[in-house]
Amino acid sequence: MRLLVIEDEKRLAGALKRGLEAEGFAVDVALDGQQGDWLAAENRYDAIVMDIMVPKLNGYQLCARLRERGDWSPILMLTAKDGEYDEAEALDTGADDYLSKPFSYVVLLARIRALLRRGRMRRPAVLTCGDLILDPATRRCTRGRVEIDLTGREFAVLEYMMRRPGEVVTKSDILDHVWDFGFDGDPNVVEVHMSALRRKIDRPFAINSIETLRGSGYRLIDGDA
Repeated sequence: MRLLVIEDEKRLAGALKRGLEAEGFAVDVALDGQQGDWLAAENRYDAIVMDIMVPKLNGYQLCARLRERGDWSPILMLTAKDGEYDEAEALDTGADDYLSKPFSYVVLLARIRALLRRGRMRRPAVLTCGDLILDPATRRCTRGRVEIDLTGREFAVLEYMMRRPGEVVTKSDILDHVWDFGFDGDPNVVEVHMSALRRKIDRPFAINSIETLRGSGYRLIDGDA
């Protein structure tokens, strides 16, 4: 397994390289974001460990750049910053996991192994279906150049479907993933939200992107105008 470590603290970068190589990994090290970007473009890595606060191109920017060009290597972000907003931004820009410094090497190794077991999975930071665009980080939804105002629940339903374009999702799937475990209300609430979404993202644009499959569920497609 080949790993890329992007870390500007030379002593830590060297220690990570030696420790990971002792575990049987092949390890390349970059001391800044630009060098890390170049190495990632030239080589295929099974996982990338990057510090958020590296110079020239920070971890947030680099992670977003890799995802934009279709590199879905699992990414573990490291940072001395500690806070829920930093973690949220790391994940929203496309990282797979997050670990605050100082960290346990045993935990770091376990996190890397967990990412390697999962392998490469396409997890775009911005979701698209035709000209419909959903940005979970900024909570914005647009079709073409028109911004669409969605409630929190409508956004969650649409996000769930846009992460499964072309797949049939059942009413129970949506309830399980969008409503909490303790929900015991009317399951027809899904139909209500689907109707609201159609009014907002389809009808004003003469598009049919949300299909209803009787007895099966719903499917999101690139509808024809």
